[in-house]
Amino acid sequence: MSIKRIESGPRMSQAVVHGSTVYLAGQVAAGDGVGAQTKAVLAQIDALLAAAGTDKSKLLSTTIYLADMATFAEMNAAWESWVSPGNTPARATVEAALATPDYKVEIVVTAAI
Repeated sequence: MSIKRIESGPRMSQAVVHGSTVYLAGQVAAGDGVGAQTKAVLAQIDALLAAAGTDKSKLLSTTIYLADMATFAEMNAAWESWVSPGNTPARATVEAALATPDYKVEIVVTAAI
């Protein structure tokens, strides 16, 4: 079975397709606050899923990392306006220290193709 790497670099690929599944690296984005960052991250996820030949209606699982769980509602507002109704993935949200203090949210998804 072939493996396709999307936006590969020396450290990582932004997405890897194996069989009928696409695995995205954790996506982060600049922005003022968790709401703006979440919207930017979700747009990046849309673009990577499209490059892999799929879309958000095929999400299987999602892990969301928040720098501060107090921003859970703000992140959820952006998420709920984006996620495909009736096609919500299995999801976990955890609080974690992210790569830099500027990042407030990081999202990892796996989707079917």
